[in-house]
Formats: sequence, C-alpha cells, structure tokens
Amino acid sequence: MSCSQPLVDAFNRRISYLRLSVTDRCDLRCSYCMPERMTFLPKKEVLSLEELHKLGLAFIERGISKIRLTGGEPLVRRDVIELVQALGRKLGDGLEELTLTTNGTRLAEFAQPLFDAGVRRVNVSLDTMDPVLFETLSRRDRLNDVLRGIAEARRVGLAVKINTVALKGLNEDEIPFLVEWAGSHEHDLTLIEVMPLGEVEGERVEHYLPLTAVRDVLDARFTLTDIPDRTGGPARYVRVAETGARLGFITPLTNNFCASCNRIRLTATGQLYACLGGSEQVDLRAALRSADPYANVAQALDEAMRIKPERHHFRIAEGAGPAQSRHMSVTGG
Repeated sequence: MSCSQPLVDAFNRRISYLRLSVTDRCDLRCSYCMPERMTFLPKKEVLSLEELHKLGLAFIERGISKIRLTGGEPLVRRDVIELVQALGRKLGDGLEELTLTTNGTRLAEFAQPLFDAGVRRVNVSLDTMDPVLFETLSRRDRLNDVLRGIAEARRVGLAVKINTVALKGLNEDEIPFLVEWAGSHEHDLTLIEVMPLGEVEGERVEHYLPLTAVRDVLDARFTLTDIPDRTGGPARYVRVAETGARLGFITPLTNNFCASCNRIRLTATGQLYACLGGSEQVDLRAALRSADPYANVAQALDEAMRIKPERHHFRIAEGAGPAQSRHMSVTGG
C-alpha cells in the first residue's frame, strides 16, 4: 500500500515519528484541553483498528521508526490492545519503538498487556498530586486511579515519564514538589506550556505560564545541568543533581522547536496533520478506502511532505482565540 521511499519534507527534515490517534474520546475533561460538554466524533467516522493497523504498516514502510498511540485517551478505545499487539510485531522489523501517551486512569488494567505487546515506556499526563486540584482541572475524581496505574506500570517493567502542563495560579507552586516526587520514584518529568488549540471555557492566557519563568524558579532550588538527550520529541532536557532524574521542557510559545521537527500526526478519522499548529492536512481515510489504496496512500504521504510548514505560529494573548479550532484531543495529543 506504499513505496519504501523515506519521508522527507521540503525543508529536508527526515520524518521518523508518527503520533497515531486511536480516538478523540477521553474519560477526563481537563479544563485547558476541552469544554465540559465536549462533542465527540461520530463513531462511524473513526477508522477501524484494522485500518489504523494498515496505515501504521504503510508509515513503517516509509521510514517511520517510532509510533506513539494517542487520543483523546487511547486506552478507552475498545480492543485497542489488539492494535498494540499487531503493531508490536513490527518491533525490530522497521519499528524501533512503540509507546503511548495516557492519562493513566486505565493504566493499571492495561500495563501488563502493553508490556507483553512490546511497549517499554509510557507517558502519563499528570498536572497535580493534589486531589482537590486534580478534580478541579480534570472535572473528574480519578487521581487515585492514575496513581495506581503509574505504580502498576512500574511494577510490570514499564518506564514512566510524567507530562505536566504548567498552569499559572493553579499548579505553579506545586512544580518543585513534582520535580522531587518524580525523581524520588525514578520517573522523568516533562513540563509543557499550555497550547492554544480549540475553544475552552475561559481564557487560556489567564493560566499561561512561560517555562522560562519556571526554569528560573527551579534553578534557584535545584542544580540543573543541560544535557543533549533527545527522545524523538520536542523536549529539551536537564539533569536534576539532587534527584538524578531527567527534567524536560516543551516550549511551543517561548522557544520555538520546529527546526528539528521529525513528527506527523494522524487523527482517528485518518486526517494526517503535517503540523500540530497548522491546518495543512491530507485525507488518508479517503485514500485508504479508494479503489487503489496502495497508490493513493503513497501519493497522500508525498503530499503531506510537500505541504508540511517550516514552523508553527502559536501565540497566546487575551482575546486572541485558539491557534486552531480543533482540540488537542482531535489532533492527537
């Protein structure tokens, strides 16, 4: 269904990392991500697991060596472990790593099956260890489920990286504690600036916390040493001397990271977005369901490389509105 020519965009960036969304649905309603009364996609528009697998194989043939399953919350997709198992069979045969990002609410149930399928590390989104604030941010009382999931993941042998969105006036003062907690449990931690995607209640700018300011606070409390580590994503890392752990910073607003972009995103409906912050896309669902899927998928992937922009243009300001109307849960986190 594809040819073997590697994916290289117009700026000579080799694309090797696919973020593959299996659903836009989520069992949390994080306030900076989506409204409480979120309207999800009709299930008939979502690709089947078989179709997601076929496209995954097509990407691997074109040089994608890392696939991260995303959502929404990927573990709420029925029978998703079958897709993990199917893609896991390509590990060592073109695919170097298969992983996923999860909110952790169902991780206790799926940790062992994920490990058995070849997953070796997961990212868990966790913005606070305070149960009251967790419920306020996510609009759900699920912190204990998340913590059980993290513990079970570590028990079965999965490395766990914690992703934390830095939010002014909300978890701002808790960030040094999260650095200490993650380090004491041998978790890497990555801090992320809030991204202006999709309409939410209120103004995101009210809680926008630039990571340059966070770094200043952490520098005063910890010994942070810049290190050259890269994990395939946009994070830049430091080593925290006091804990020995790695701390990452993802800064889409204060420090554009697009020059080294190696990523593309496929939504659960088969729309391939060349850039998280752009509207450039190709329709792989139509190509896959066409009379000649082999040729049409290959042609669509070539088109995605042609239209991938040099950089995104995120900005955040009062009254500015989101950079894109689609929510992160639609694009694939």
